[in-house]
Amino acid sequence: MPQCIPIRDLKNTAEISQLCQRSREPITITKNGYDDMVIMSAKVYDKMRLYSVYERLMEAEDDIAQGRIADAHASLQGLRAKYGL
Repeated sequence: MPQCIPIRDLKNTAEISQLCQRSREPITITKNGYDDMVIMSAKVYDKMRLYSVYERLMEAEDDIAQGRIADAHASLQGLRAKYGL
């Protein structure tokens, strides 16, 4: 379940660090009752980045399977011609 904590609780950095280490997802920091920031452990951040890379690779594989590809040399030549390079 997503966690939210008020910004005033950031004063206790050791407790916040432990909370981040225990949580498996980002923690929302609120200010005046509204979402203001998000914090997370480095471990969770690394997993999210890795997931994002895998997601993009799956999308690329789907593009290849669906034939949504272009020849790299022809694409680069088109860009060079368009921008006078």
